[in-house]
Amino acid sequence: MTPSRLYDAYVFDLDGTVYLGDALLPTAGETIRRLRALGKRTLFLSNNPTKTRATYVEKMAKLGLPTPEDDIVNSSMVMVSFLKATLPKARLFVVGEAALMQDLRDAGFTLVDQAKDTDAVIASFDRTFEYRKLQVSFDAIRAGARFFATNGDRYCPVPGGGEPDCAAIIAAIEACTDTKCEAIVGKPSRHTIDAILGLVKLPAGDCIMIGDRLETDVKMGNDAGMASALTMTGATTREMLARSPITPSYVIDGLVDLLPAAHR
Repeated sequence: MTPSRLYDAYVFDLDGTVYLGDALLPTAGETIRRLRALGKRTLFLSNNPTKTRATYVEKMAKLGLPTPEDDIVNSSMVMVSFLKATLPKARLFVVGEAALMQDLRDAGFTLVDQAKDTDAVIASFDRTFEYRKLQVSFDAIRAGARFFATNGDRYCPVPGGGEPDCAAIIAAIEACTDTKCEAIVGKPSRHTIDAILGLVKLPAGDCIMIGDRLETDVKMGNDAGMASALTMTGATTREMLARSPITPSYVIDGLVDLLPAAHR
């Protein structure tokens, strides 16, 4: 269940796939450098909106994998594109952190702090979540504001465990408002698929999505018509894989397994 061919574009999840915390995972660096040497496009995709794309560029450079910003997609970028198409002049109440807020301001959106001024509530991964944010979200949505979210991850992997992610914020707002989030734009949504395919400008069948989560990375690759590779370096265990209805094209123990033997 490892690839016997090379693909033209490799789309990598980051946390739990390429690195964990501030360290590359075993074989990640050499594999990505080898793919680049073979002329393959390498892109990086994260549902984590707590860093801007520019911050990801800096991190990848520090890890020895210099990457242009155009080859990095995160859920903040996808949210900006979604809002420009859906509510281009929206006033936003953001349950999120500084990086997402900056990305939205830079895109021309007005961020507000009162329910009465809110056109849409944006839920995100927020380690500064507090009751006041829940109250404003509650009041705004009950008054007619729309409700969107950056990503649906239950937790973000970190060294030694994980941090509760956006799914917890979405659940809290849905529970008190009895209102379902209208759109979650990160992986595995069609919004993120379109963003990636728009960048690579290749048929989906010439691309492979690599990640450590079945419900986001693998599902997105499958839904897009790409090949999908589940790496066992992060959130998914063999037992979880055996129970899941989501089936990856490949299962790999580390990124080096993406390389057919003739190309290692």
